Amino acid sequence: MWFKNLQIYRLPTPWNIDLAKFEEQLARGPFVKCPSNQPLSRGWVSPRKDGALVFSLDRQWLIALAVEQRLLPSSVVNEEVKERAEQIEEQQGYAPGRKQLKELRERVTEELMPRAFTRRRSTFVWLDPQNGWCCVDAASPAKAEEVIEHLRHCLDEFPLKPVHTQLSPTTAMADWLAGGEGPAGFTIDRDCELKAVGEEKAAVRYVRHPLGDEVSDEIKAHLAAGKLPTKLALTWNDRISFVLSEKLEIKRLAFLDLLKEAAEKNAERADEQFDADFALMTGELSRFMPALIEALGGEQPEAL
Repeated sequence: MWFKNLQIYRLPTPWNIDLAKFEEQLARGPFVKCPSNQPLSRGWVSPRKDGALVFSLDRQWLIALAVEQRLLPSSVVNEEVKERAEQIEEQQGYAPGRKQLKELRERVTEELMPRAFTRRRSTFVWLDPQNGWCCVDAASPAKAEEVIEHLRHCLDEFPLKPVHTQLSPTTAMADWLAGGEGPAGFTIDRDCELKAVGEEKAAVRYVRHPLGDEVSDEIKAHLAAGKLPTKLALTWNDRISFVLSEKLEIKRLAFLDLLKEAAEKNAERADEQFDADFALMTGELSRFMPALIEALGGEQPEAL
């Protein structure tokens, strides 16, 4: 259950909400299987599959949103609409109009929906009420907003804010690349992307490429030409590797094998493994997040 991405949000420090009350409010929006006549269903599921909607360990919480979607390709609908439109044209002597085609499409979609296959996915959220962190394991802001929207729907109040740092990730990454080294506690890895700000959005990517002195000179030349870093691979304290994006997204999050081995040594059963993984992951993230924010100049006062 190790997270692979982080969409980062801020809560008040501390966020004063009782665990029982939080779980009670989540129960307003539980997951139910997608009805045969609906394209989508979403709701909270037990992250540990033990019935509880919140998994809590050492004042760290974990929740999970399940989304089930009926897969009805537009090509299938279009083909059926085309065949029926041809039949209608033969019967009435002229092609159906725009309104008639719209009604036909809606009818075909309604008829085919119950026969469509379903696909289910789950998105996990780590909440640290004491230190005010809310991180969604999602590769895109849209997937994270899907979770946040459902939280706002269920909770009486949810005082969530985006994280704003004194230095933008783009500015900080440019400084690190220009200087040839990361901030204290961080090392620059082998992946980097730079983009021009013009209309063409010319991009240069280094993938699994040692960013040594020779490449560093190339990167400095790109920076001087006006290209800005949009992604940079980093490692924190030889414990966590990740890619930082221009939007302060954490992608390709990976915990050192040594940490996972430590968790495996402390667990004998599957439930113990879940506990050990979650304890180690949140322990590391609780130290990593402040270090990352500090590397970006700290939070802006209005975001605190």
